[in-house]
Amino acid sequence: MLSPAFDVGHALDEGRWTAYQKLLVAFAALTIIFDGIDNQLLGVTIPSLMREWGLARAAFAPVASLSLFGMMVGGAIAGVAGDRFGRRTVLFVTMTVFGVCTLGVAAVHTVSTLATLRFVTGLGLGGAIPNGTALAAEYVPRNRRALAVTLTIVCVPLGASLAGLIATPLLPVIGWRGLFVAGGVCPLLIAAALYPVLPESPRYLARHRERWDELAALLRRMGHTLEQSSAFADASSGGRGRVADLFTNGYARDTVLLWIAFFSCLVAIYLGFNWLPSVIAGAGLARVSSTSVGVFNLGGVVGALGGGAIITRFGSRWPMIAMAAGAAAGCVLLSRLPLDAHTSVFTLLAALTFAGGLINALQSTLYALAGHVYPTRVRATGIGAAAAFGRIGAVLSGYAGPWALGYGGSPSFFLLMGASVIVTLLALTGVRRHVP
Repeated sequence: MLSPAFDVGHALDEGRWTAYQKLLVAFAALTIIFDGIDNQLLGVTIPSLMREWGLARAAFAPVASLSLFGMMVGGAIAGVAGDRFGRRTVLFVTMTVFGVCTLGVAAVHTVSTLATLRFVTGLGLGGAIPNGTALAAEYVPRNRRALAVTLTIVCVPLGASLAGLIATPLLPVIGWRGLFVAGGVCPLLIAAALYPVLPESPRYLARHRERWDELAALLRRMGHTLEQSSAFADASSGGRGRVADLFTNGYARDTVLLWIAFFSCLVAIYLGFNWLPSVIAGAGLARVSSTSVGVFNLGGVVGALGGGAIITRFGSRWPMIAMAAGAAAGCVLLSRLPLDAHTSVFTLLAALTFAGGLINALQSTLYALAGHVYPTRVRATGIGAAAAFGRIGAVLSGYAGPWALGYGGSPSFFLLMGASVIVTLLALTGVRRHVP
């Protein structure tokens, strides 16, 4: 009589979180850090490009928009590809794409070439996130999944903070071309170093009999005891997934609400990324304009780590709703601050740290929620589709920011940010499959 197949999904969900699995999550997180670095790199270098090429800032608007559009397309395509061809495979392909294209920017001399390369870079960056987070989710037990995904995605604001701290002082030393050389070489080196040691998702391997030897070795390293010739299955997988599965079998409501939450939250985040320095500098506080983005992002690192830990202990519904409510309150507070040369810098930076921390924490935990909502067969597709739809909000923030500032100055700007977070809050209240 044949012995029953080893249920990989059950073993992972109910197993221990070993030191090796923690190391794998750290490796997955390292692949995501370049999304945040890249988001800040272009902003830091545009003033130098304007001077060298004799162009106004408006000439670079299509560059930023095409980069975000590339992320949107890349997230959707690479999420589906990850579910079909393997998260690890697609992750390293996307890292290579954005590394090579970032390196190529160092040789450009026209805005059109820059825009083309930034679009392709966006394809790679957008594709890395859903596959990196899906890997992190599928390495760990179910009760650690939200924390693992949050620890991975928190590297986006961490990377943005590091880029702001490092790129600004390096720019006068190595020039803008040197920054893009460094920004391209680093992910290529990291990809080369991680490729031999970062394994494929065990849940994905369970669906491919020809890779069961690889799966057995990985499970043993994770601490599971196997028979010499084990057969494998993943009872929770349900076979190969399709994009249509995001809207069938009771997933349609959560899919639509997750898309709305990603969209509105990324509007708020990219209002900060794209326009916060201009708002602060326009108020006569140019000396702290770069610091404002730094604390906005650094607050997000702390908030996301705390949010991931709280969700692991108490579930996601009420903690995420509370984070959204707190972020909206922080935005209202910012709208009431009289921004001028006499504004208390400490009060301003504290309010930005509070609001930015909660908004970024909310975005990080949204990835954890998406990783929980979808089963393994469509996990990368689900995360990628939600992130891709959210990028539309990032693109629109480039137009919404100037509109709000023109309509009512900084109060309207921060109220728009707060209204976006309230939309996220409302969407979260309707999601059914919150982390328990």
